[in-house]
Amino acid sequence: MKQIRQQWAVKSRWAVMLSLGWLLAGCASGPATPEATPAAQVCPGPAAAVCPACPRCTEPPPDAPASAPPAAPFREASWAELPDWQRDDLAQALPGLLASCKAMRQPEIKAAWIGACEAAQRLGAKPGTAQIRALLEEWLSPFQIINPDGSASGMITGYYEPLIRGSRWKSAKFPVAVHGVPDDMLTIDIAELYPETKTQRLRGRLDGKKVVPYWSRAQIETQGERFPAKTLMWVADPVEFFFLQVQGSGQVELADGSRIRIAYADQNGHPYKSIGRWLIDKGELKLDQASMQGIQAWVRANPTRLKELLNANPSYVFFREEPASGEGPKGSLGVPLAAGRAVAVDPRTIPLGAPVYLATTRPDGAALHRLMLAQDTGGAIRGRVRADYYWGFGAEAGAQAGRMRSQGKLWLLWPKGASLPAVTN
Repeated sequence: MKQIRQQWAVKSRWAVMLSLGWLLAGCASGPATPEATPAAQVCPGPAAAVCPACPRCTEPPPDAPASAPPAAPFREASWAELPDWQRDDLAQALPGLLASCKAMRQPEIKAAWIGACEAAQRLGAKPGTAQIRALLEEWLSPFQIINPDGSASGMITGYYEPLIRGSRWKSAKFPVAVHGVPDDMLTIDIAELYPETKTQRLRGRLDGKKVVPYWSRAQIETQGERFPAKTLMWVADPVEFFFLQVQGSGQVELADGSRIRIAYADQNGHPYKSIGRWLIDKGELKLDQASMQGIQAWVRANPTRLKELLNANPSYVFFREEPASGEGPKGSLGVPLAAGRAVAVDPRTIPLGAPVYLATTRPDGAALHRLMLAQDTGGAIRGRVRADYYWGFGAEAGAQAGRMRSQGKLWLLWPKGASLPAVTN
């Protein structure tokens, strides 16, 4: 299905004014200026005894401590540091690596990977794990990813592809609209002028002669069927659809048993805000209760507060239709995600397509140490040591993903001799 998008070629001065205007619009105004009082005078050492005009004398203020610079994002490591590196079944990860090789987009990233990718392609149809491991160790070096504060651990969560019920027609049973990309949403890309924004795009709409931020979730829902976007289909449960938006894609089963995949097409430009965190901050749930399952239970107990809860996240995802196939949904890299071998990452640290080694725990506490491919992104996936583990399709995958909230470590595997990727976070 073809989606209609409007894009502007933005001149540099206009782009700066626009981006600054949006940023400043979100800033709180400063406190009122208090009534002025006489400034304290610093007495000049021994002459202080003849300084009777001083209203009051103080010691000179100490120098503010210099803030430490952020830690370097990558620390060179050895293969022996990767937990269970010798035990991982690397044959399961090879198809994802080959898919990444074909899909890498940035010229400098593709250039760095040419040799390693060509060597991987020469492995043949069914190479053994030992053969794959030897190739990776020959061509790549591991680098542990480090947070700006110098720590090496971060949050590892999970996601999946859900299945929900839907229809091509609205009814009392199927009242929730699934929207395509709206006709009036502007997508403004200023990366050509400001390369540091290459992973960011502004979304807006025209209000007279002004460009203003696009509608929030609450504003979209308020418009109902007047909202200027094609409705792809209607689904039954607003909470199930909300979590499908969080996952980024899913499948919809129609009454005749056929299934349609709805894939991420765009987003309204508002920041993702966790409704689990909102419930914690409101004292409604404790931290260990704020899983997907815990949130769904809270909604069943508090149905009249559903709209208030969902609108706490102003971000809204728009979809496109794709055929439901045996492969996983396509991530941000544009390749199908393999269950248990794909992760969503922050591309400001980890280039899409790169292999990363993950050391974390499953929801049941068992170790989870394996080679992964950075093939997706997510609005909530922000930070250096931060990843979202793709569990696969269906209810069982959802049960695992909804409970996963573990500390973990990441190692970037990068071609020997190539410059490490530039990090912007």
